[in-house]
Amino acid sequence: MNKEFMVALACSCATGLQATDPYEIMSHSIKLAEANWSEAPRYSYTRTDESRESGSEATGKTYQVLMIEGSPYLKIVAEAGRQLAPAAAREEDQKFHRELAKRRSESPRERRKRTQKYSEERDRDHAFLGELGSAFEFSMADEQASKNDAFWLVEGRPKPGYDPPAREGKVLAGMNIRFWIDKATGQWRRIEARVEKPVSIYGLIAKVGPGTRFTLDQEPVSDRVWLPSRFTMQVNATALGFIRKDSVQDQRYSNYRLVEPSENVKSGFAGSQTGLQ
Repeated sequence: MNKEFMVALACSCATGLQATDPYEIMSHSIKLAEANWSEAPRYSYTRTDESRESGSEATGKTYQVLMIEGSPYLKIVAEAGRQLAPAAAREEDQKFHRELAKRRSESPRERRKRTQKYSEERDRDHAFLGELGSAFEFSMADEQASKNDAFWLVEGRPKPGYDPPAREGKVLAGMNIRFWIDKATGQWRRIEARVEKPVSIYGLIAKVGPGTRFTLDQEPVSDRVWLPSRFTMQVNATALGFIRKDSVQDQRYSNYRLVEPSENVKSGFAGSQTGLQ
């Protein structure tokens, strides 16, 4: 059990989550989110992706997400809501075993190169978490919500003059955000964010426009760890100042299974559950 998680757990026991100060509530919940972030790589899970751009039909795939030799591997188990045909499923099994053999035989330099990208992505996520406390002014959204027996509803608005230290944090300066925080545990049940003013993500190349929405739902996967159950992103964006690209991306997560890396690689997590809905 990691140190961050123990600190968060001790804080929960000490306060009993009776706080009414939104900054205290958020500080505690961010510590728990960091603990969840630390535990997440120990889990295999099923992920269903669906996406749709304006004027196009929705497309989707379902994956088993496996941790293999230090980075994830996505194994396709369904397309367009239907399980793969037997021949296609056998092909995916063969791809998995080829990738497993490749990763096990790679040189230390090759392994560092492969795992570095995954580590960098996780580091960006972690930095994004850390910026939440710096980027926003927090308040209870309303009296009725704050007295709800099940959760607190905390609202964040960008701090005046907030200057994000990295590109990934720029979007925070242009959005309002709401947190549904479970009173019994201090965990985030739901996060909803809405971009209120145009935000440049890649300099002049792309801007996220007002109305862009992000929604993250979480649920417990153990008595201490909460992980995503659904993430939805509705994007209003422009590229190169004139190409408009509106899209909806929906990711659903299920079948979380705590496994040690060796067990995960050995089994391939090739169970029959696919999380199709």
